Amino acid sequence: MFDYDGSGVMPGRTWVIAPDTQSLEARWKRLQAETDPNKKEMLFHPHLRGGKPGDKHLNKVVKEGLTGHRHAALSVANDKGPMNVPQRYGFRSFDRQWIIPDARLINQANPNLWATNSPRQIYATAPHDRTPTGGPALAITSLIPDLHHYNGRGGRVFPLWADSESKTHNFAPGIIAELSAPLGFEVTPEDLFAYIAAVAAHPDYTARFAKDLKQPGLRIPLTVDADLFAQAVRLGREIVWLHTFGDRFADPAAGRPAGAPRMPEYGPVVSKDGTIPDSPERFPQDISYNGDTRRLHVGDGYIDNVSPAMWTYEISGVPVIQHWFSYRRRDRERPVIGDRRPPSPLGRIQPEAWLAEYTSELVNVLHILGRLVALEPQQAELLKRIVSGPTLTTDRLREAGVIAEVPS
Repeated sequence: MFDYDGSGVMPGRTWVIAPDTQSLEARWKRLQAETDPNKKEMLFHPHLRGGKPGDKHLNKVVKEGLTGHRHAALSVANDKGPMNVPQRYGFRSFDRQWIIPDARLINQANPNLWATNSPRQIYATAPHDRTPTGGPALAITSLIPDLHHYNGRGGRVFPLWADSESKTHNFAPGIIAELSAPLGFEVTPEDLFAYIAAVAAHPDYTARFAKDLKQPGLRIPLTVDADLFAQAVRLGREIVWLHTFGDRFADPAAGRPAGAPRMPEYGPVVSKDGTIPDSPERFPQDISYNGDTRRLHVGDGYIDNVSPAMWTYEISGVPVIQHWFSYRRRDRERPVIGDRRPPSPLGRIQPEAWLAEYTSELVNVLHILGRLVALEPQQAELLKRIVSGPTLTTDRLREAGVIAEVPS
């Protein structure tokens, strides 16, 4: 259905990503301050090939930078200037972090993602070489996504737009026309993207098609019932709005104001007594949940009005809240995925205490998950009606030359 899909950003080193910008600034300054070449190389953490530094190393001069960001045409070893301004980054599903947008620091930046990024761009991420096992079968973000965005285990990125002006959509040529004809109205790229979100971004899709999905790759039933399609688009726009923290498809008239979404009532709240401590000696290390009190305990603090479904919300086996917290707790050092070497010591540089912005973001995530859970029954019922009704067949799309024949 998409013309292009590719890998997300592959940083190759964990220290260039953090849940706060002050950590990145401190890490950059520490790297610059190191005068011993060997220690500086260890801090930079180059990939090794045959015992020698790989493509990105301290003395590498990179010819081209990342679209929209300052580029220094000199090696990191010789750079005494400021760090590039950090950019919000789609690190994991519902986990927005920050990255240093510098081509010299990122092993495989996937330049196409940076070149086509814009205030209207939206990305769907989904597993590619494995089957989704629970929760939504795809995730959505308005931010340039990491290779492991979906659930920390690889995947593919499917952008809505093929250019930064949002004039050329990224769907397979002809598919929108073939869908519009039986529906009786012109489908927009945003409509189709929202439709996909409504159909696949919920647990019932994953459970219903579990046997079919044993062969990796998501398949989307395309209804030709105009009423069902319109319902899916309306629901899907809300799903996208929620997954993108209110950055995309905002529409106050439809109950989707710009900014972090909120549950209409009885949503997660931090009381004065539950404030998460911001002192170094009380930096949270553990998170737990009490279903009787509906309270999420974060170290010595807590958040009330948290439902069991928010706490257990998963992306193919990865519990969102626990995974989110693991990158913000007191002891959070992690190795690079697939790298047996210990991570750079720069990754140990972090705030001395829990930040207020961590609490704000955790509350944001909980509200979003709460609203998504509330929409799941509607999505399940809609999917049931779609698959039991008339759909646009793959044979029809092949005949029209929209999709290729599948090799036997």
